Amino acid sequence: MKKLNLKGVSMQTWVRTGVLILALINQALVMFGISKAEIELEQWAEYASYIFTAVTAIWSWWKNNSFTAKAQKADAMINSQR
Repeated sequence: MKKLNLKGVSMQTWVRTGVLILALINQALVMFGISKAEIELEQWAEYASYIFTAVTAIWSWWKNNSFTAKAQKADAMINSQR
């Protein structure tokens, strides 16, 4: 398992992480704020959409942010070549 290096995480990464968390919480609140009556087909579509959004957003977020020492080193190398 990769070891996280939280000391080297950039401010931009923390901001993107915070925005992602807020967006996922907001979407979950909207989804679950619907009446708790009988679940209809449209509600199942919303649940499926939320799960798809959450999984792809978290995957994309993890792949595009540098939380490991190795990734941070690679970012530094790329930025030094510019």
